[in-house]
Amino acid sequence: MGSGIAQLCIEAGVDTVGREVSLDLAEKARDRIAHFLTRKVEKGRLDEDARDAAVARLTLTADLADLADCDLVIEAIVEELEPKQELFRELERACRVDAVLATNTSALSVTEIGSATSTPERVVGMHFFNPAPLMPLVEIVRTELSSDDAVDAAFALGERIGKHPIRCHDTPGFVVNRVLIPLLNDCVRVLDEARVTVEDLDAGMKHGAGWPMGPCELLDLVGIDVHVHASVAIWEKLREPRMAAPPRLVAMANAGLLGRKSGRGFYRYDA
Repeated sequence: MGSGIAQLCIEAGVDTVGREVSLDLAEKARDRIAHFLTRKVEKGRLDEDARDAAVARLTLTADLADLADCDLVIEAIVEELEPKQELFRELERACRVDAVLATNTSALSVTEIGSATSTPERVVGMHFFNPAPLMPLVEIVRTELSSDDAVDAAFALGERIGKHPIRCHDTPGFVVNRVLIPLLNDCVRVLDEARVTVEDLDAGMKHGAGWPMGPCELLDLVGIDVHVHASVAIWEKLREPRMAAPPRLVAMANAGLLGRKSGRGFYRYDA
């Protein structure tokens, strides 16, 4: 997700500092970005000069101090509250006092993440969808303490990098996941209760409900583990039964059947 967001920024002409825990990981991310941009060149969607200029806009570092001059920082680390809070404490020390600090969390409370800082007014959510370079939406999440300036800055960046930003408040699941997670959970329950095949369920939702992708295909794309984690996080806040991940999904996540990224989920994928 982090490399996808960085790719969006450099393609849009934004000078970007990519920070990873090690330079080796940062270089791998840059190579991955360069690979995707080269594929665009091969498909005639980008010229070589534009690709080279985009890659040159990306600076790599393993030191948070190198984010000191950034106007806006987007965090995209592991989806766990305590690591995010610790990172935001460090970002508050490393960044300018007027820098906006954004989290890409999909299900955690932006308010709780921002509470780790002494300046929660500059903390907002920027929830990109996976894969970030392809999915057009970004949710701009306002907490009760977020300033108008911080929200407006995040919204403006979303527009600048070619996304369709929408504004929402810091409620469990925000907008899309609040609707989508229980819906996908229901689809999996129907899969078992109606004794329908994976292929027929996906076909039914595509051809009967107009979905561009079937629910099982979508879960494989998102990642079974990611969906289960988000389900748990929202269920813990709301205690609504439909938010709880069905046993089938939990079992798949525990077995490492995570979807496209593991080569097998509801479907099998070539390496």
